[in-house]
Amino acid sequence: MISPFSFQHKKQFLLICTAIVHVMVFAQVGKRFPAEKTSYIDSVSGKTIYRLTTDATSDTKIYQTHPQWTADNQYIIFRSNRTADKKSQAFAVHEATGTIIQLTEGNVNTGNLNVARLSNTLFYIKNQQLIELNLDKVFADSKAGKQIDSNQYEKVIFQLPKGYRESGGFTLDADETFAYIGLSYTEDTTKKWCMSSINLKTGAYQKIADIPFWLGHIQANPFVKGEILYCWETGGDSPQRMWLIHADGTNNRPLYEETKQEWVTHEIWQDKDHVVFNLMGHLPYLRTKPHGLVRLNIRNNEVEMFKNAANRGFWHCAGTTDGKKIVADTFLGELYNLDVETGTSTLLTTGHYEATNGIPKIHSHHTISPDGKKVLFNSGKFGNTDLLLIYL
Repeated sequence: MISPFSFQHKKQFLLICTAIVHVMVFAQVGKRFPAEKTSYIDSVSGKTIYRLTTDATSDTKIYQTHPQWTADNQYIIFRSNRTADKKSQAFAVHEATGTIIQLTEGNVNTGNLNVARLSNTLFYIKNQQLIELNLDKVFADSKAGKQIDSNQYEKVIFQLPKGYRESGGFTLDADETFAYIGLSYTEDTTKKWCMSSINLKTGAYQKIADIPFWLGHIQANPFVKGEILYCWETGGDSPQRMWLIHADGTNNRPLYEETKQEWVTHEIWQDKDHVVFNLMGHLPYLRTKPHGLVRLNIRNNEVEMFKNAANRGFWHCAGTTDGKKIVADTFLGELYNLDVETGTSTLLTTGHYEATNGIPKIHSHHTISPDGKKVLFNSGKFGNTDLLLIYL
């Protein structure tokens, strides 16, 4: 027979064990991983490529439309399932030293990480809440050897309405006072989409506009407040891919009005006036019409077109903010640097994608650094997904 005294001690013991397990499992923010940084010479281009991650897990960068470097330009934010429970979390790699630090834990949607340009802050959706993470505090505590529960660093900005789900991601306005987010919901068994704004200081919510199609790839103009680029998502070729709307809901309009023979994809801001995208040529019928890299002036609709790569052509693209260069990848796992003034392309690196039936398993989703000197991209060259860096 168990006495009340021994039962009480067992209860205390179980509580202590539970607390230890909580610390072991959940207090992972600030955990440091040894540097994995290494380099090699591309056998075709002769250029030096830097591997920032080599772990046999999936280490992937943020989508190409969003910033990758912290505001102080010291860290690169990425997502990885190198955690004990194999859940995807946000991490930072110090570009110079290669040291890796875990930034999040719990039920985080790492598919919509937003790195602020104006402060060392990270935003993301966790448990249906918009969260602001103080990176400076995480980095400082991590350096001091501390691993603390994530709620010590996180600030809840907004709770998503019941029945609403993030759809199309979210983005930070040019002055980073607002987040613009795509939401989906069901009304009378019909799925619907809307674009909304969230004040990052007060948490105030406002619907910008109802969108009559699957809303995707929301990206605010990083240079001009209140301009939002988004797309009609289909998972393939939409009737009209690119759209622009103002933050007050006005001037919602298509950009580069497409014909049925054109396939537009992977649009991204280059500077305050220009969007670059790919007019695809990966299918034979598309190559019977003009195709290649395109730069669109959103102020006057002026179009500049650049010659496509051979075979199936270019796939993703990104431009330097000075307007002088565009980096694009191909379906063969190559990256090219295109000179906007001359229209000539220079091979940067090769051999980064493994394809099945002609479709690569890995997307480069490359991003150019704020200073325009480096390109970060996903690679499958070494058997798993790694983060690679090359200087332009």
